[in-house]
Amino acid sequence: MDKGIEQKNYGAESIQVLKGLTAVRKRPGMYIGDTSTMQGLMNMANEVIDNSMDEALQGACTEIVITINKDGSLTILDNGRGIPVEMHAEEKMPAVEVIMTQLHAGGKFDHNSYKVSGGLHGVGVSVVNALSSWLEVRIWRQEGEYSMRFEDGNKVRDLGRIGNSDGKRGTEITFMPSDEVFATTEFDFDFIEHRIRELAFLNANIKLKLSDLRGDEGGGETVREFCYAGGIIEFTQYLDKTKRKLHDTLYISDTNNDIVVDVAMNWNDGYHENILCFTNNIRQRDGGTHLAGFRAATTRSITNYVTAQNRKQKVNIEPEDIREGLTAVLSVKVPDPKFSSQTKEKLISSEVRNAVEVVVSSAFAKWLEENPHSAKAVIEKIVEASIAREAARRARELSRKKSGPDIATLPGKLANCQERNPAKCEILLVEGESAGGTTKQGRDRKIQAVLPMRGKILNVEKSRFDKVLSSAEIGTLINALGTGIGEDEFDIKKLRYHKVILMTDADVDGAHIRTLLLTFFYRYMPELINAGHIYIAQPPLYKARRGQADVYLHDEDALEKYLIEGMLDEMVLVTPNKEYTHAELLALIDRIRPFYQLVQKQLYHAQDLFEIVSLVIVARDNEDIDISQTISEKLSTIHNANLISDEVKFEVHCSPENEIIVTKNHKSVVNTSSIKLGEIIAKITKIKPLINEFYSLFIRSQVILKIKDTQITCHTPQQVINTIFDYAKKNIYVQRFKGLGEMNPDQLWSTTLDPNKRTLHQLSVTDVDTAEEVFSLLMGDVVEPRRDFIQRNALKVGYLDV
Repeated sequence: MDKGIEQKNYGAESIQVLKGLTAVRKRPGMYIGDTSTMQGLMNMANEVIDNSMDEALQGACTEIVITINKDGSLTILDNGRGIPVEMHAEEKMPAVEVIMTQLHAGGKFDHNSYKVSGGLHGVGVSVVNALSSWLEVRIWRQEGEYSMRFEDGNKVRDLGRIGNSDGKRGTEITFMPSDEVFATTEFDFDFIEHRIRELAFLNANIKLKLSDLRGDEGGGETVREFCYAGGIIEFTQYLDKTKRKLHDTLYISDTNNDIVVDVAMNWNDGYHENILCFTNNIRQRDGGTHLAGFRAATTRSITNYVTAQNRKQKVNIEPEDIREGLTAVLSVKVPDPKFSSQTKEKLISSEVRNAVEVVVSSAFAKWLEENPHSAKAVIEKIVEASIAREAARRARELSRKKSGPDIATLPGKLANCQERNPAKCEILLVEGESAGGTTKQGRDRKIQAVLPMRGKILNVEKSRFDKVLSSAEIGTLINALGTGIGEDEFDIKKLRYHKVILMTDADVDGAHIRTLLLTFFYRYMPELINAGHIYIAQPPLYKARRGQADVYLHDEDALEKYLIEGMLDEMVLVTPNKEYTHAELLALIDRIRPFYQLVQKQLYHAQDLFEIVSLVIVARDNEDIDISQTISEKLSTIHNANLISDEVKFEVHCSPENEIIVTKNHKSVVNTSSIKLGEIIAKITKIKPLINEFYSLFIRSQVILKIKDTQITCHTPQQVINTIFDYAKKNIYVQRFKGLGEMNPDQLWSTTLDPNKRTLHQLSVTDVDTAEEVFSLLMGDVVEPRRDFIQRNALKVGYLDV
């Protein structure tokens, strides 16, 4: 043994025994998943929500309310039976304390209290308690209301009766995730909304309500309610709302060996399958035995039906052909399910496969026989998929024969890098030959490869696999990456570049090309996204020059802030009560701008209304002001201040329904416009004091903006901002880049390519269902939902390059 190596003592004293909840805090990932991402935090919320849903599964609960509180904590309230508060005979403490502080303690180990449930290991809520900085539980049970508090998993207040239940029953748990455990402790509203929508679909007629009390600079309280009488039938309709269905939804529900199987399924005219699997309301993203049983049943039923109907049919149907365009929700209720881990991502109970296969095979075969028109549409879809698959196979074989093996398959227009270790390499997918040439000159040849993409690639959302493979641009991209494509051939280990960077121009065409590329990766190489290999480059939108110094800015907000900061030393804002200089003025403007951006998005092109909103809001809070008369006079003063003739007259009417109606009379032409204030007022709660303190000045008087030796009288807050921008732009040269080809190689390197200076956005999919909906909606064949989306969001466009 090398005596130079320091020996460490290893004896009995080295063995640690972690008791109680200490093990959870030491190794939280074993119990709750990745604590460095939002998923771990969501697993915390799901553990508590699932307990309430287990009450619903027993028929003991009809309503669940989830609230994100102002302090960031989460509250889950149900009207179930309430956690038992009696003393536990063995542990000599209240049952609720046992549940909250002991691992593997709960009412789900036998089938008396819960016949089926999502929580089975008895570690769920105790883990939540262990990983929370504090947790409070309130229980309404046995005519009493009880309360108990924990901090870092330890009891700090005994269970005590604090009142009578007054007929109410249920459990309320409020917890604050520990910032010592989680990288982020801020709950994502969309994550939780997605989960409870799923639960509402899976449990017909159960009411779920989600409230977000936090608000922010641009939003107030948000409330969503979900309750579906149609259950999973409505779920499939929701999933396929952007697609054309080939037939009415098939619903199957039966029990086999105490396993309840519920299935809703239909085929659409799309090219991708979407099967969601649930066990006792818990989503299995990795599938499992229930999915295997479902696929086996549909494959056998379809094969038998095709054989019986078309004995001379020569088309070879594979399982992947059957699943093309299939949308299904599979929900099973299992008394004692077995999962691959505590996070329940995969079901491994062997008996479930047979139960699902028996139930689905029988019902699906019967449906095919009794619905010949629907069956014909499905079979035609499957046969087309089979023909396309064979065409794709032949196209792949032909491509391989032409290209030859290994490195010879690299496309000619790819400027490869010198490094051969994929972990150190990156490929830049660039829009057009011009930008490609600039990028090749400005790149680091050792680690950066460049592949120019000519024009807009094929929209794969509207195309079958064989057509995708026949696309020259997509074929070039596939060959450059080296992974192959398709279920049988894709191999992520063969990826030549561990950073695949999308570099497109900062205009509408560039955004479209980027979206088409993202659609391709999402549909045919999702493994690259899941592994974190796809990035989006952020080239600057502006170059600003003050004196001899150049600054590159990525967006409008950065430009505005740069312009304002450049004028701070030369500006003073004088009001009757105070003078604002330097940092105070910057802070004030930073608070004004978001409000006016909000107003501008709401008003769009109605510029006559732009200045009115803040004035009306202030006037509403002053009972001694006649709103209509005051605003009318103020508007006339503002607009006529810079006019030599042709006086403008305004009349303003404010209705009780929060609607402002403005009539403008100019050159004998009368224009009337209006806006509903409800949404704007709901989104300004945090800056209301600023409005009443500062904006009220513009109702009663005006302010003076001093810039160097110049004094400007400003009648509105927006006039202050506009004046600052006008003066700032006089001494600054601003260049807007529309294309990467407009930049010099050294500029492109210093702003977009240099790993030490650039900004990259790593692509990830946190909500598969929402991603599926977005790609189908925006890139699919069905026009009506996309038109509705555009009309609904048209006024929210911050920048449109036309």
